[in-house]
Amino acid sequence: MHPPLTLHRHPMCAEIIEQFQKCHLDHPIGKFFGECTELKVKLDRCFREEKAVKRKANFEQSKKLKERLQALRKQAAENAQLGKEHL
Repeated sequence: MHPPLTLHRHPMCAEIIEQFQKCHLDHPIGKFFGECTELKVKLDRCFREEKAVKRKANFEQSKKLKERLQALRKQAAENAQLGKEHL
């Protein structure tokens, strides 16, 4: 099973998606007997690669966010410490 084959959600795999959909249209019965299996395998590989790229980008983004949050927490702790010293 594959995710919905919308081109805007899978720009890296757009060409393979179009080929796969055309295969299904050209072979309405043959698709049930493996006529489009080779394209399906290519599509699955492409989705895996696309997911790996997205995962890496999300990881980098979360890493930057964590660093930013740690800096803000450190700054807030220092400000709280200074506030206690003035009392």
